[in-house]
Amino acid sequence: MNYIETEIKGLWILEPKVHLDGRGYFMETYKKEEFDKYIGKVDFIQDNESQSNFGVLRGLHFQKGAFAQAKLVRVLHGMVLDVAVDIRKDSDSFGKFVMIELSADNKKQFFVPRGFAHGFLVMSETAIFSYKVDNVYKASSEDALLYSDPTVGIEWPLRDDELVLSSKDKEANSLENILRVLSDKTQE
Repeated sequence: MNYIETEIKGLWILEPKVHLDGRGYFMETYKKEEFDKYIGKVDFIQDNESQSNFGVLRGLHFQKGAFAQAKLVRVLHGMVLDVAVDIRKDSDSFGKFVMIELSADNKKQFFVPRGFAHGFLVMSETAIFSYKVDNVYKASSEDALLYSDPTVGIEWPLRDDELVLSSKDKEANSLENILRVLSDKTQE
């Protein structure tokens, strides 16, 4: 596995070594000892999977306080543009993002630590998205950053009328409101 840290500290791209032959391929997708060496100890406790159609934009989601989650994500079928936005209030890169193409073909993975809003846009007919998380989901701790927040400035390759969003994602918070909530000590 090749570990590549992005321009935002803590975000990593993982490129597996794919062994091809006449039967197909084999690759390691996670090896704890190696992961801990490059990224640090993360205790993944659950694997999740979703299927989405072209134009579906899921995100930009995160959990607050004690229920924050780190994620290791990859695409099993299709292709997505995956985005992580730094919402660590004391970070030098607060409000900055990394966008990466994840696909069944390139087999890349993306590690998103706690303190980031995360989402993806499906660019293939369908996509199956898989992710490991290090904490349980708690609905009352969930929040979302608006996918089109102008202060973040993500340039999605589809027009707004081509995007398929949940009502929750359409009404997500601005980065300014998220900073206000994250600064409120009662939100622990």
